[in-house]
Amino acid sequence: MPHDAHTAMPGPEVTIDLWSPLRWLQRGARDYAANPLPGVLHGSLMALFGIIVLVALRDRFWLLAGAFSGFLIIAPVLASGLYAVSWYLERGQKVCCQEVMALWASGDRRLITFGLLLALAGTGWVLTSAALITLWAPVPIERPLDFVRHVVLAPDIGLFEVWLLLGAWLAAPVFASSVMALPMMVDTHTPLWRAVGESWRAVGAQPVVMGLWAVVIAVLVGLGMALAMVGLIVVVPLLAYASWHAYRDFERAGLITPVRAPRA
Repeated sequence: MPHDAHTAMPGPEVTIDLWSPLRWLQRGARDYAANPLPGVLHGSLMALFGIIVLVALRDRFWLLAGAFSGFLIIAPVLASGLYAVSWYLERGQKVCCQEVMALWASGDRRLITFGLLLALAGTGWVLTSAALITLWAPVPIERPLDFVRHVVLAPDIGLFEVWLLLGAWLAAPVFASSVMALPMMVDTHTPLWRAVGESWRAVGAQPVVMGLWAVVIAVLVGLGMALAMVGLIVVVPLLAYASWHAYRDFERAGLITPVRAPRA
């Protein structure tokens, strides 16, 4: 498993600004182009999973919503193997499946624990969403088309807007907890709770930039799913590599401090 025990990768000090998300995407695209196979494999597996879920549960709205909510929340953990690819690319090494599999085979308890916590958060969102719409919707919502007709396209303002705000309110702490924590745990031996704390510290230091980054992620993931899931083949690796560069910029800017001493 990649770990840089003592020092960060050398590089110039950086400034985090509103153009940073664009720079992260540009660097992520560069990483994808430099070593495409790991990204294609990760993205293809994500897309295949999405297609299977969509086909199997297309007429069961709440099961479909639960599956996709869990998928979206767990996706950053599943894509953490791509952080390892960026770690090696920083050192001029192109890698593929062996190094990524080594990350998963390591059985890192931090990643496993964090994945379980994210799954719990996803379950909480699905239950909350179901309760809200069941109590408020004028008719039972059983299929995705029912949701579109009676919630999204409802003539009265209220339910859909509250549903969106509630989703954003619940998604915000998940994003704040994971955006820096996952690449930090791949890069260093930082304990889970310290990594989560540093992630919140990064969001607190640059709330506008990180809010913009969250919107960019949501839009790109939505676009990838709207393109019959096939767009995830590009979107998932691009965002994973870009997230790695966001983490590295925040470290070089002195806004986060990973634990780089080797574990006892």
